[in-house]
Amino acid sequence: MKEKIKPRISIIGLGKLGSPMAAVFASKGFETIGLDLNSRFVEAINAGRAPVEEPLLQEMIDQSRSRLRATTSFEEAVANSDVTFIIVPTPSGADRLFSNRFVLDAIGRIGAALRAKRTYHVVVVTSTVMPGATDGEIRTALEAAAGREVGPDLGLCYNPEFIALGSVVRDMLRPDIILIGESDKTAGDALESIYRASTESEPEFHRMNLVNAELTKISINTYVTTKISYANMIADMCDHLAGADADVVTRAVGGDSRVGRKYLKGAIGYGGPCFPRDNKAFAALGRKLGVNADLAEATDKINEHQIARLTGAVEALAQPGATIALLGMSYKPDTAVIEESQGVALAGILARQGYRVIVSDPLASEAASAVLGAAAEATPDAAAAVRQADLVVIMTPWPDFKTIPAEAFRRGADAVTVIDPWRVIDAASSGAKVVHLGSGGWKSTARKTMAA
Repeated sequence: MKEKIKPRISIIGLGKLGSPMAAVFASKGFETIGLDLNSRFVEAINAGRAPVEEPLLQEMIDQSRSRLRATTSFEEAVANSDVTFIIVPTPSGADRLFSNRFVLDAIGRIGAALRAKRTYHVVVVTSTVMPGATDGEIRTALEAAAGREVGPDLGLCYNPEFIALGSVVRDMLRPDIILIGESDKTAGDALESIYRASTESEPEFHRMNLVNAELTKISINTYVTTKISYANMIADMCDHLAGADADVVTRAVGGDSRVGRKYLKGAIGYGGPCFPRDNKAFAALGRKLGVNADLAEATDKINEHQIARLTGAVEALAQPGATIALLGMSYKPDTAVIEESQGVALAGILARQGYRVIVSDPLASEAASAVLGAAAEATPDAAAAVRQADLVVIMTPWPDFKTIPAEAFRRGADAVTVIDPWRVIDAASSGAKVVHLGSGGWKSTARKTMAA
């Protein structure tokens, strides 16, 4: 049986998500052309180098050299593809809603290039946008620029990714679901065929109209943040209850199929470029529509409280002037991204309170240092940071921290105290005095010790 010809793909935006998307599609046999106005990204792709740091990205590029190239020309990208994905930033505005200015700029240029092309083309918005945007101002702008209506000659889809920095390639290869908002069945079929040929899992395909897909995207992220804040609320209670253990409680709660265990773990607040802003946007959308979105507001409020909770833990165990080592500045392991990082936020607070702060991260020490300046000392050597510390706090569950030698925790016949919300440090093997947030009513015990 003759193999069906695969559509050619163009990707607008070669940043932290666009580059992995281009490399994954190319590795699965699709002729792929990436576009970015940053010539360094384009030159890197054409030279066979990963333009951004992301696990497995270089391997994907190595596998797909003959099918992957990049350009700065919209005309070239559109002319040499059948489906165009737009994956550019949609920054949050003062009203916490997402701005489409970069998407609309790309749409205008794609539409202009489509005027010279008469064959069927599908335009796919992958960037996260607010409900109503794709079938509203984005569709209007595309039709005006292309000189034709969305329909038999032009498809329009909304297709956001559900990925996390540090695992983008893996998440693209093995997604749980593929969400497709479609202008019509032909456009949706074209998009589904691409994913059926490029994913290694058996994802659920959810096809729907454009506004439903837009609402689904931010609803999923808002629900996940709600689970995180709920688990952190339980952990906060366990800090005050002798014998209580948040891990034991959330494991049992998550065992109920109505709840599920994913993201139900008490530790610290969520951060990064997606969760905080998506949750705020959901709440802002509720206010705009006159809908009660108090649950999203409460989720956000509990998340913001986690910094105060961590600050209180440090204050209970060390006086201002003490040296605090904060291990983990990235918002999650396997990435150097520090956007909305709880570690960076805590470092700033402690420095203002008079503590000496040393921060360490396998990838993000330099980025954190650039933000914190003189407020903190930075080193990629976690063991060196621990050796100088009066108190250690694990902010990101990097596996690297499990290998810190036991001698780094020793202080003569005594040992340093480690606040470990993630259960990374083993007390027995490290010899450290480990305080697990969310466990055993430690806070009441600490207050009694300080009073004595």
